Amino acid sequence: MNLKPVSELDAKIARGAVWMVAFKFLDRGIGLISTLILARMLVPEDFGLVAMSMILIAAMQLLVSFSFDVQLIQNPKADTSHFNTAWTFNVVFASVCGLALAGLAIPAAAYYDEPRLENILYVLALGFAIQGFSNIGTVKFQREMRFDKEFRFLLSKRLATLVVTIPLAFIMRNYWALVLGQLAGTILSVTQSYVVSTYRPRLSLAARGEMFHASKWLVVNNVIQFVNNRSAQFIIAHYSTPAWLGVQAISTEIATLPTTELVAPINRAAFPGYARAAHDLELLRDSFLKVISSIALFSIPAGIGICVIADVLVPAALGWKWLAAIPLIQILAMHGVIKAVQTNITYVYLALNRPRLITIVSTVQAVIMVALLVPAVKYYGVIGASWTYLATAIVMIPVNQSMVARCLDLGWTTFCRQLVRPLLASLVMGGAVLAVKSQLQLRHGVTLDYIVALAVCLTMGTLVYALTLYLLWRLAKSPHGLERYSFGRVEQVLGKVGIRIRLVG
Repeated sequence: MNLKPVSELDAKIARGAVWMVAFKFLDRGIGLISTLILARMLVPEDFGLVAMSMILIAAMQLLVSFSFDVQLIQNPKADTSHFNTAWTFNVVFASVCGLALAGLAIPAAAYYDEPRLENILYVLALGFAIQGFSNIGTVKFQREMRFDKEFRFLLSKRLATLVVTIPLAFIMRNYWALVLGQLAGTILSVTQSYVVSTYRPRLSLAARGEMFHASKWLVVNNVIQFVNNRSAQFIIAHYSTPAWLGVQAISTEIATLPTTELVAPINRAAFPGYARAAHDLELLRDSFLKVISSIALFSIPAGIGICVIADVLVPAALGWKWLAAIPLIQILAMHGVIKAVQTNITYVYLALNRPRLITIVSTVQAVIMVALLVPAVKYYGVIGASWTYLATAIVMIPVNQSMVARCLDLGWTTFCRQLVRPLLASLVMGGAVLAVKSQLQLRHGVTLDYIVALAVCLTMGTLVYALTLYLLWRLAKSPHGLERYSFGRVEQVLGKVGIRIRLVG
C-alpha cells in the first residue's frame, strides 16, 4: 500500500510530535542528569524504599484512574460541564485516597517489615491529595493540539522537582531527599497549572453520568495496566530486599529511558489526530503507519544501543556500586524496544472508541506475566523478573498485531515494512559499537576510562546509524516520512554553510 502525501492532519501530528519529542529530550535529559547525580550520592537501598512506597501509591491511583483526560480529548462535544465534573472528581477522589494511603502507612510498614516506610507514606499521601487539585484546563493544550503550551507546562513541572531534589540530596544524603523532593515538585506543579492555563474549574457534577459511563472500560484497563507495570516490584519487594528493588527500579529507568519514555510524546501528539481521523479508516491507517515509522526511528536504535553499551554505561554513569544493574538493563532494553513499537496500537483503539480491545490484550498479558513472575522472582530474583518482562512482550507480538490488523484492515507486511530500515541500521550500528568497544583498554575501577569509552561508543553509534539509515532510505527511493523531513533539514543546514549536497530526491 502506498502512503499518501502529508495531509493537514499528519502535519499537525508531526508538529505536535516535534514539540513533544523536544520536551521529552529535555525532560529525560534532566531526569537522566538527576538520576546520575542521585545515584552517586545515594545507595540502592534509598531508591528501593521509595520504589516500595510507590507501589502503594500506584495501587491507590487505581481508585482515581477514570482517565477523564482521555474522554475530554476524545469527545468533540466536551464543554465546561465536562471539564468541571472531571476536576471535581479528581479533587474528591484524590483527597479520599490520600487519607486512605495515610491510614495504610502502619500496616504497610509491618507487611514489608520496614519501619521507615511509615513516615515516607505519610508525606507521599499528602502529595497524592494535593495532586488532585491540578488545573484540568491544561488538558485543553493537548485537545486543541497546542503542543507548544503543553511543552512549556510539562517542562516547568520537571524543573520544579529537579530544583528541589538535587539540593536536598546534597544536604540530607538519604532517601528523604527523594521523598521531600517529590512533595515539593507536586506543590510547585499544581501551582504552575493555574499559571499556564486561564481556565478556572469549579465544583460541579453536572456531567457525572456521562463521564462515568464512558470511563468503565478505561478503569478496568488501568487496573490491568497496574498489574502489568507494578507486579514485578510488588513481588520483588516481598521476596527480596530494598536494595535489590532499588537496583531493579534504576535499571528500568535507564533501560527504558530512550525507548518507551521517548516514544511517549509521539503517542501523546498522535492521539488527538487519531481521534479526529477515526471516521476515515484510510486516513487513520496512513497516520498510524507514519507514526509507527517515526517511533521505530527512535526506539530501535536506542534499545539496541543501550544493550550493547550497558557494561560501559553503568560504571561511567551510575558508579561501581550499581554493577548488578548491567544484565538487567540489557534485558529490559530489548523489552523496551518491543513495547515501544507496540504501544501506539492502544491509541488506535481509544480513537476508535474500542477500549474493550485494550482490556482483552492487557488481560492476556497480565495473566501470562503474573504466572511467570512468581516462580521467576522466587528462584532467580530480579534477573528472573527481567526475563519475564521480555518473554511476555515477545509472546504478545502476534496478539497485538492480529488485532490492530483487523481494526485498520492492515497487512502484517505493511506494518513490518516501517521497521525494516531502522532495524537494519541499528544492527549495523550495534556491530560497529561492539567492534570499537572490543579494541578499548578499560581498567577496572578507573571511571575515567569508562567515561571516555562511553563517549566514543555513543559518537560511533550515532554516526554509523545515521549514515546507514540514510543509505537505506535512498535505496528505498526516498519515501515520505520523518526521514525525508530530517534529511531535508540537514540539507538546509549544510546549504547555509555553503555545502551543497542534495539529500532529498
